[in-house]
Amino acid sequence: MLKVKDIATGTVMADTLSNIEPNLVWADDNRTIFYVEKDPTTLRGYRVKSHVLGTPASADTLHYEERDDTFSMGIARTTDDRYICIGVGSTVSDEQRCTPAATPGAFTLVAPRARDHKYDADHLGNRWIIRTNRGAKNYKLVTVADADMARGTAAWRDLTPASDGVFIESFKPFNGFVAIDQREGGNRQIRLLTDAGKSLPVKADEPAYRMGLSVNEEPDTPWVRYSYSSLVTPTTTFEVNALTGERRTLKVTPVPSYDPANYVTERVWVPARDGTRVPVSLAYKKGFKRDGTAAMLQYAYGSYGSSTDPSLRPDMIPLLDRGMVYAIAHIRGGQEMGRGWYDDGHLLNKKNSFTDFIDVTRYLVAQKYVAKDRVAALGGSAGGLLMGAVANMAPADYKVMIAQVPFVDVVTTMLDASIPLTTFEYDEWGNPAQKEYYNYMLSYSPYDNVAAKAYPALFVGTGLWDSQVQYYEPAKWVARLRERKTDRNPLLFRVNMEAGHGGKSGRFERFRQDAEWQAFMLQQLGVAG
Repeated sequence: MLKVKDIATGTVMADTLSNIEPNLVWADDNRTIFYVEKDPTTLRGYRVKSHVLGTPASADTLHYEERDDTFSMGIARTTDDRYICIGVGSTVSDEQRCTPAATPGAFTLVAPRARDHKYDADHLGNRWIIRTNRGAKNYKLVTVADADMARGTAAWRDLTPASDGVFIESFKPFNGFVAIDQREGGNRQIRLLTDAGKSLPVKADEPAYRMGLSVNEEPDTPWVRYSYSSLVTPTTTFEVNALTGERRTLKVTPVPSYDPANYVTERVWVPARDGTRVPVSLAYKKGFKRDGTAAMLQYAYGSYGSSTDPSLRPDMIPLLDRGMVYAIAHIRGGQEMGRGWYDDGHLLNKKNSFTDFIDVTRYLVAQKYVAKDRVAALGGSAGGLLMGAVANMAPADYKVMIAQVPFVDVVTTMLDASIPLTTFEYDEWGNPAQKEYYNYMLSYSPYDNVAAKAYPALFVGTGLWDSQVQYYEPAKWVARLRERKTDRNPLLFRVNMEAGHGGKSGRFERFRQDAEWQAFMLQQLGVAG
């Protein structure tokens, strides 16, 4: 629900908007609010409306309605604040339309939607800059003058070339240059590209790290703010000068009683069974010995093109202090290595995600980073699917597995189009109404492949109010495991009666919830307290 408060007087106005997304934009008159309305049944954002302060919500103007339920929606202003833009997107397609913020009217298309064309546009000065995968699988930047927008994509001119090795994540225009958030070699980096064509990469001091553009609301400055982190470096906000390369530290996230000099991060490349090299980020305490005796927690996600970048997790520090190794396996299904990395880990290639995870475990054991019988695995949501599939495929490789809000009943869920998120997912998992996809899903769906054999110790968590992976999916999976598994290892099913997909709300609840599965894991691994 939206309420409006007059900051000058402290008065809360009578205007009330309900059933909307937390995503709104003011027009220049400071009286008109553009917002996204949610479908009351599916909770999908599907309409853009505007509300004028002092008028009833029933009189709000409808500007756009998205009828394709495979698309999600958002609204924002451009960098120079001249335009309000509606963006809609699916797994494989985007569409954006904009209107002047000073005189809102009809929303004009940047480019019509087309399957396999993903793009997003921003405006500064007298030109548009567009990130597009048209003719560039890993995206490129193009530019078009205001006067040429009516000519459509024919007027787009390359600002950066297409690249097989560099994936453009996002960008931010400034006066005189563009800041580019990109991926190369498995790391997320920042590069500054001047209008004269000079490229200035922002340097990092570690082998595995994450950079990301921070809040940069003012385009008329040479200073670019960005965040930096690694598995052993706290999140730090820097600003770098695009003209001189000077870097300044603005803020370091405090981590009580922590000294990064006591820890080491490493990047290793693991050969998967098909020859693909999978990047892995590792962390351990300084003085660690590779003698094949250590315990390890290995994490991965590997779906939706969502990359798992290395950053410091305070709750991992006590594990490192106990002599454990923490590993992030950047498996296929994410985009750490570009769009092809995603393509090779979804739809009919989904099993690559699972075998990559297993191959990383076996490599780290063979290289004596860890002991074969002291490996823990962790994943949540689609990463919980990963846990379920790996548990079926290679149970002997893991001592204990933690599956949080796991998507484990793939076929049944994807056959039910009435579930709000299902139609969004067809381009991720496939539509099981088509036999080829049905058979492939059935071959890896964790629930459907539970067998009479020994499984690792399992901690399975869910939330009663989870709207993304309903609680009955892991409940069915746990019941089948208990019925069929032949081992005597513990299987703990933790149902949080007050939680949704992201866990229970509250500033410290995450630490309390994590402490449960961590205690279970440490006990199973035989790690001293």
